[in-house]
Amino acid sequence: MNRLYPRQISLWTIFLPIFLAIAILSFSQLIPQWQASAWAKPLSFSHGALKGRDFSGQELAGSGFANANMESANFANADVRGAIFSASILRNANLHGADFTGGMLDQTDFAKADLSDAILVDTILLRSTFDFVNITGADFSEAILDGAQIKWLCTKAKGVNSKTGVSTRESLGCD
Repeated sequence: MNRLYPRQISLWTIFLPIFLAIAILSFSQLIPQWQASAWAKPLSFSHGALKGRDFSGQELAGSGFANANMESANFANADVRGAIFSASILRNANLHGADFTGGMLDQTDFAKADLSDAILVDTILLRSTFDFVNITGADFSEAILDGAQIKWLCTKAKGVNSKTGVSTRESLGCD
């Protein structure tokens, strides 16, 4: 019969955590620098008063903008992949060329916004409003939209996205 004596147990309880700590620290040194920066904590602008704010060209992937007022904000060519814009105001915003892939933009007010050449692939856009919006060259591939939204957007759809090569009409499934 193999019994563990109190002295053996105490050695395991001392050395096992030390061994695990060394292993974890060693592994963290193996992560490439570019990958470590991709794990940066996303920013939160939720509930913010961000009227006219300039986010153009910035890397804001995974950031939160829920319930924020971003009227006339500039997100031109910004990387906002996976960002949350739920119930936000983006009236008159410049969203030209912004990449919203995988983002949540439900219940968002896009009235008079410039979504030209924007990438909205795999986004959730349910109950968002698109009054007088410019969607020339926008890519809505696999986006989740209400039937009424698709019908409305198809009346304005034209152009081809310069980055994905997909036509706006094709991405919306227009007839």
